[in-house]
Amino acid sequence: MENTTWKKKHDRHKSKTVRMDEQEEESGCCFFCAIKEPDPRLRQPAVAGFFDEMPHRADESGVLVLSALWNIAMTRPDDPELPSLGALRCMSLLISRAIAEPAWLLRHQNIYVPYYAAHVLGSYTIHLPELAELAVDAGAVPPLLDLLRGSLTWVEQRVAVRALGHLASYDSTFPAVAQHTEEVVALAISVASACLDTVYTEFVAVTPSEREQYHRDLLTRGLGGADMEDRRAEEWASQLQCWSLYLLCCFAYRDKSIHHLLCRDVGFLKDLCRMWGGLVNSDSPAGVGLVRILCRSEAGREAMAGCREVVESLCNLSRSSDDWQYMGVDCLLLLVDDHKTRQMVMEIAAPCLVDLAELQSLSARERIGDTITKALLLDFDHGAGALGGEAETAVKFLWELKVERKRREHRMSNKEATERRALAALKKRHGNEKFWSGNVEEATIRYTEALELCPLKMRKERLVLYSNRAQCHLLMQDPDAAISDATRALALARPANGHAKTLWRRSQAYDMKGMAKESLMDSIMFVNVLMDSEKGKERKQSKLPYYAARMINKQMTATGLFAGLASWDKRRKEDHDKKKNAVASSPSGCSLPTIEEESWFCRRECKGKGEWSERR
Repeated sequence: MENTTWKKKHDRHKSKTVRMDEQEEESGCCFFCAIKEPDPRLRQPAVAGFFDEMPHRADESGVLVLSALWNIAMTRPDDPELPSLGALRCMSLLISRAIAEPAWLLRHQNIYVPYYAAHVLGSYTIHLPELAELAVDAGAVPPLLDLLRGSLTWVEQRVAVRALGHLASYDSTFPAVAQHTEEVVALAISVASACLDTVYTEFVAVTPSEREQYHRDLLTRGLGGADMEDRRAEEWASQLQCWSLYLLCCFAYRDKSIHHLLCRDVGFLKDLCRMWGGLVNSDSPAGVGLVRILCRSEAGREAMAGCREVVESLCNLSRSSDDWQYMGVDCLLLLVDDHKTRQMVMEIAAPCLVDLAELQSLSARERIGDTITKALLLDFDHGAGALGGEAETAVKFLWELKVERKRREHRMSNKEATERRALAALKKRHGNEKFWSGNVEEATIRYTEALELCPLKMRKERLVLYSNRAQCHLLMQDPDAAISDATRALALARPANGHAKTLWRRSQAYDMKGMAKESLMDSIMFVNVLMDSEKGKERKQSKLPYYAARMINKQMTATGLFAGLASWDKRRKEDHDKKKNAVASSPSGCSLPTIEEESWFCRRECKGKGEWSERR
């Protein structure tokens, strides 16, 4: 009797499942057939009707449709047809349903729905303000905010902050996002600061078998193993951070009154300088983009000038071959031009900017060296400088180089100029002889004498002299002096940073100081310049120098977004193992918390003391 009852229930369940499958196939087929219909009079009503019904369906056909819609939105983001037929409203309702109905979210493959829906919203709003307005009218902002709050996971946060950044970038749709200014700013700061730790602890540090399966599917589309997942996770973590910063940039650019919200957390400002996106997201200025916007307000400049780490970071960026070098120079000039912050930053900024004073152009900025000179010599009194230490020495050198020496050489006769050129060449030759004989200190002196004699207009000769002296400083284990001289040489190069040998020397100097990112940028630029210089030569194939490959590999490992977290995690586990062994050998029989419990307590304590960013 029990077997008969069970069989009847099973048959009813089976027939019900078959009917559901048929409905799902019919609904999916309805969409795909409609989208392929060539006649718009038939296609558009059918598609619009499907979008109206889709958020209320109980079947699993939506994931297949959303995947196709995601592909359409990625390849044709400027096509207004589907958004105008209700696609954006449908996506908004699907996200809201996923958050409001956890049971529905966990059915079938609905776990993928919020990601695809938010991604479609972000893709359709990337270029055209008209489509962004449609998204706002469709009620996209509230569900995206729910995802940004962390209602689901970091994977959905990533696409939500991307879409909100697009909406905040247009004049017509910014007010809709700005209605939640304080919350959005606080959330974006929190996500940008913590996302690397979140992705690492919730995915990368977890064994592959324990990772969320749908995260793995979305990251790699089923291609590649754990290594590919880790690489993609790093790329997505970088995007999550950079897109959060972009959202903050939209607010900071349009409303300077919120600069105090961004600047009141000194810990965030320190973290901001270390947010660079990595090589996987090199087209984003990341942290320095927001710093530059903040430096355009009085409150922002005072906050930046009051944080030594920020100013030092800007100096390091300005003396690197990073694509965003010009932003670092812009920020320093804004701080130096403001009389309220000038004295606060000159001690650190002046020696750096002096090294760049002979730049001809940088990015789209022409005569940038003259602009730097004008800013540094604004209130210079060479009789009794108000500065002290290295800043005073640097500014006096600049005055002598760009004012006094230029005047003397302008009045100099051709005969005297010729004699000085010959004497400079002689000093250089003596310096080379001393260098190759192993007398590096004497070679440094000879190169310095040659620089003092060599006319300013002999740009190439002075470039070589600075570069040679930088090599001497390297051999004498003085990386700071090597970086200064190498930067001056690269400022004389045309284009800027276009001298391979000097780039390699500065890369080595940065490596000596443990500045992996700056060393990596110079190493990559060195390879690019070297390869470009060999294109015209008759060689079968240009090869990457082994020593450069080793340096790049070393610095890429050191600058990985998860490098600091991985080393901290490794030390934590080692310390835990030591404690565990000590407890095991102790007669008291006490127990230790697990690694996960210890990690949680440690993070809570560090965050309470404001030390977590330093451990990161």
